[in-house]
Parts: sequence; C-alpha cells; structure tokens
Amino acid sequence: MTTTTLAPALAGMAPVGLAELVERAALQTRVDRKYVLPVEALPRLLDHLAPHARVLDIDGERTFRYRSVYFDTPRLDSYHRAAYRRRRRFKVRTRTYLDSAECWLEVKISGARGSITKHRLPYRPDDGDTVRPGRRFVDEALERESVAPLAGGPLDPVLVTDYRRTTLLLPESASRVTIDTALSWRHGDAELTPAGLAVVETKTASAASPVDRVLWQRGVRPARISKYATGLAALRLDLPDAPWRRTLRRHFRGTTPAGPVPTTPTHQEASCV
Repeated sequence: MTTTTLAPALAGMAPVGLAELVERAALQTRVDRKYVLPVEALPRLLDHLAPHARVLDIDGERTFRYRSVYFDTPRLDSYHRAAYRRRRRFKVRTRTYLDSAECWLEVKISGARGSITKHRLPYRPDDGDTVRPGRRFVDEALERESVAPLAGGPLDPVLVTDYRRTTLLLPESASRVTIDTALSWRHGDAELTPAGLAVVETKTASAASPVDRVLWQRGVRPARISKYATGLAALRLDLPDAPWRRTLRRHFRGTTPAGPVPTTPTHQEASCV
C-alpha cells in the first residue's frame, strides 16, 4: 500500500494551513509518543479521526516529502547517549522539505519525563549536508539546555532519512499527529527500506492525545523508535541497541539492507561506558 491509498481518507478531513497549525500547536517543548503500524492500518485510523482532526493542506497537497541528515561526533556521542539512556540527550540534524525546498537546522534535546525541546534555525538547502554555517547556533543551543558542550569538535553527517509525512491537527487538545510512510535510511553505502511500515507520532504538551487513546484501545502501545538511533542501529550491527532491540527485531531485522553493512571498530561502543 502506498501513500496514494491514503488519499480518500485524507480527502474527508477538513484542511488546516501551515500558519494556523504552527499558531495552534507549535509545541517546541512537548511529549512525543511513537507507534509503529502497518500501512494497511492507516485508513481505518484516519476514518476514525476524520470528524475530530484537520489535515495540513498546502496548495492542495496533503502528504509531503522530507529529508533529514543527522550529524554526530566521530565517537557518536549523540547515538551513545541515547543507547545508554543518558539523562540529557541531543540530536543535531538538518531537515529539508523537498516539495518547497525549505530547510532548517535543528537541535533536539530530550529532558525529564520524556519532554522534548527543539531549537530551529532557517538554513540554506545547499548546506543541508553540513553544520558548519550553523555551528555556533548548535553549540549555543546545547549550552542553553545544559548539555555538555562538544568543545567545537567535528559534527559529521552520519545518517540520511527520507520519508513522506502527513500532519494532523487535533483542535480540541491542541495536539499534533504526524504519519510517516515510505521510510528509508542511508548510512554510507548501505540503505534500508522497510516495506509497509508507518510511524505514527503524537505530539502533546503533556497529557495523552485522543489518538493515543484510540491506539491504546486497539492494543497498540508506544514503541521505542528513533529515526536516527534505530535506523543507525539497524545498519550498524556493531553498535549497542538495547533501547530499540524489540523494535529492531520486530520491524527491521527481517529487512536486508542494500549495499554493504558497515562494521567499524567497536571502540565507539565503549565511548560512553
């Protein structure tokens, strides 16, 4: 099933423009809950939400192409903080909206009780593969959030993700839901494209959203999945993967990556011990 199959369900929803979506549910500090579903389950979910949700609509389009490039230190500090569940974790990435050629440099900080704070800087799409023009912004964001500074060391592109995203606004709870399909990950020459996989993410100020409750009633529970960490763990078999092992076994390990799977020296795994 492709995203085209979702069009009838999305067509039944009222639209919302980007400016209104940001105004009503920007949620730069938020709680995220992620669910992994088969794409075949999405039309039923969307039909249930149609009376209560509005879908982001830009010039008649309701599903958009995204590309994210994730950056990390040579010792993979960002990855290892997540793998070992360090209290203050961070991600640095560029996100390009391929349909509009808009790009942002983003720093995401994981805090107490699952809260997420995101810092964003408008960025040139041509600079999407480097943090050099925005390195000062990255360091200031990490310092502001009390994450140990990286002392100006290198941040290199490590992983590229591509996917298609649909965004819903739930006005009553001022929450957002994103639905990602056609996901792929690239690390070096290796690529992973799980078939029929969708990632549904709810973004709320704190309390569970109506979508969370619907999924819980159907027996679907939040999954530990990170586009960066889970994707890199699926492509780098030498890395520690304890937080995502169940998700990897259930949804990724049966998928064979295209190209050689990197297996770099395991000194990186010991860097956060």
